[in-house]
Amino acid sequence: MRVLVMGGTRFIGVYLTRLLVEKGHEVTLLNRGRKPSPVEGLEVIQCDRTQGDELKSKLAHRHFEWVFDNNGRELSDTQPLVEVLRGKTEHFLYMSSAGVYLKTDQLPHCEADPVDPKSRHKGKHETESYLAHHDEPFTSFRPTYIYGPLNYNPLESWFFDRIVRDRPIPIPGNGLHITQLGHVADLASAMVAAAGNSKTIGKIYNISGDRYVTFDGLARACALAAGKDPEQLQLIHYDPKQFDFGKRKAFPMRVQHFFASNQQAKQDLGWQPAYDLVSGLRDAFENDYLPSGADRAEVDFSTDEEILTALA
Repeated sequence: MRVLVMGGTRFIGVYLTRLLVEKGHEVTLLNRGRKPSPVEGLEVIQCDRTQGDELKSKLAHRHFEWVFDNNGRELSDTQPLVEVLRGKTEHFLYMSSAGVYLKTDQLPHCEADPVDPKSRHKGKHETESYLAHHDEPFTSFRPTYIYGPLNYNPLESWFFDRIVRDRPIPIPGNGLHITQLGHVADLASAMVAAAGNSKTIGKIYNISGDRYVTFDGLARACALAAGKDPEQLQLIHYDPKQFDFGKRKAFPMRVQHFFASNQQAKQDLGWQPAYDLVSGLRDAFENDYLPSGADRAEVDFSTDEEILTALA
């Protein structure tokens, strides 16, 4: 298949592009040309997607069976792309987020759950609604927290930074908030499994790992992945409402229960996550965190110190 991947040079896009090429598809990337292609020899259309006229000139006469939009955050990012390619693509695959869901007492989140109109991801839901109401042959993915090698968000690395330095790990609340992670390679495999699958047209899928984990449990899983004894961790619990860190983030995850069912994806896609939590974290630690030198880098622990000082 002829496939257009928007971006394709960071995190999800790298895994997706490599998998598509591995499966024999003809892949074209569209990006600003600031980073090298993850696979040599691919066609790269250099373009700023926010410039409508430029996007139209680059794509007006192109046809792709599948289009993957991994980096559209607002409707204004994706709508011009859809309009330029309308009638010229068989399947538009969009990266949304499980962050669109409204907080609820009944978990896990399912795809039909209400969305939060005030969510910082509301632009993604607006894009999903636009795609649905304009009869676009689309599929949307709502991952929970994504982790794995090349992650540019300080998620697993936040824990590794403290574990490898034998530092206390400050965790908000009582450590029992339940959350969920999904490995980036599993997300990419779900995306490719959905492409061209008639069952997925017009549907939204939660994509994540199979298991849920508490904040304390995640810290212990990171310790196991880093070759440390999880029972030796010093987990410090604190009330986040007692601190004002301004724009600094003292913890990398939302302080609430946050997990979603991936059963619909498994049923329709014939997909199964390949990574359990510890093996996925070990992949991130051994193939990204250590090789990057992050274990030796200077880290800002100022929020940790404020918490520890206040609790002393």
